[in-house]
Amino acid sequence: MKATPDIRPHLFWEYRWEEIDFARLATVVIERVVERGNPEEWGEILRFYGKEEILKVVEKSTRLDPKHKNFARLYLNSPLIYDLPRRSSNPS
Repeated sequence: MKATPDIRPHLFWEYRWEEIDFARLATVVIERVVERGNPEEWGEILRFYGKEEILKVVEKSTRLDPKHKNFARLYLNSPLIYDLPRRSSNPS
């Protein structure tokens, strides 16, 4: 597992980015990306946490509305997840 997923820090405005423990805050991170993430961030949480962990968080979440839960289930079980773009460390 990478030390941190490559996602936009402003999704976690109430936390100090450099102090976020991504293992301990997995539920918060997954819920934020499901609600507000772009395709690259979906790919990052998929690589960082794995499909099963994301689905487990989605199912147990009291924060996510039914629309986001349904989308997450459909998206993670579709072939689209295999075509997710990867973020580049060095944009051209």
